[in-house]
Amino acid sequence: MSSNVRPETMERITTKALADAFIEEQIAAVRAQVGDKKVLLALSGGVDSSVVAALLIKAIGKQLVCVHVNHGLMRKGESEDVIKIFGQEMDANLIYVDATDRFLGLLAGVSDPETKRKIIGKEFIEVFAEEARKLEDVTFLAQGTIYPDILESVKAAEGKKAVKSHHNVGGLPEDLKFELVEPVKLLFKDEVRVVGEALGLPHAMVYRQPFPGPGLGVRCLGAITRDRLHALREADAILRDEFDKCGLAEKVWQYFIAVPDIKSVGVKDDSRYEGWPAIIRAVNTKDAMTATIEEIPYAVLHKIVARITAEVEGINRVLFDLTPKPTGTIEWE
Repeated sequence: MSSNVRPETMERITTKALADAFIEEQIAAVRAQVGDKKVLLALSGGVDSSVVAALLIKAIGKQLVCVHVNHGLMRKGESEDVIKIFGQEMDANLIYVDATDRFLGLLAGVSDPETKRKIIGKEFIEVFAEEARKLEDVTFLAQGTIYPDILESVKAAEGKKAVKSHHNVGGLPEDLKFELVEPVKLLFKDEVRVVGEALGLPHAMVYRQPFPGPGLGVRCLGAITRDRLHALREADAILRDEFDKCGLAEKVWQYFIAVPDIKSVGVKDDSRYEGWPAIIRAVNTKDAMTATIEEIPYAVLHKIVARITAEVEGINRVLFDLTPKPTGTIEWE
């Protein structure tokens, strides 16, 4: 499975038996590729990187060095969760890097989505390279690349424009000095989850909300500012909290807030109040190639609107995105 093209004859992984066979195949492939060298893994704590971490721990144990980079674009409390789950509970060889100022400095004033993705992807590689210099025998970089990442980043033969690049596909610099280890790159998201459960990962981790590599950087639409990023993070935390409370967290495949760089006039404390809109997106999908909109009860939406507009400084409107994929993508950028 060294190619970036999934064989037409490849059976979809839908059962534990098929997942077990895939795991054994990948363990053998990773051991043959890596030998006795160390491997760096970009561990975001999301589904894909978590499954790759579990698989590589099974294959090469302490040869795996997990690196969690806090680029300042994480969801509220996410880096703290990664440290707790992987560093403490799973006893992974974990390095934590707080690069918030570094990333936000490079992104200042940048509004083009593709440029933001390229900057974030390139800087991730730079951070990994710096960590690698501190270690011996590290020549491999593991990534949680999955098949939709490849499909959406590569232009079709007939000349169609790529949907978008992904930091772990289109954003890698040509002079990358690491050899890539990508054991799940030919799997769709639903298959990755089956493999994760077969590896014994907790159900809550395997079915955790998908989170893009550029993080909130592609949900803080347009040029990123710290105040709008903070508002986005707080509003997103409220959305997740309310979905947890009403049982939608397990029902909806992906849900999040996006905050564009526009303001409208509102009223707060009987005074004119200019603020940003918070856009709710909630979709269901199996393979991330198409997506449908989840119908959210109005009572839930009203509760979310009331909390966000009351608790989050800078936001004065809440909107609900009803666009399926296609024509929209799952993310706004």
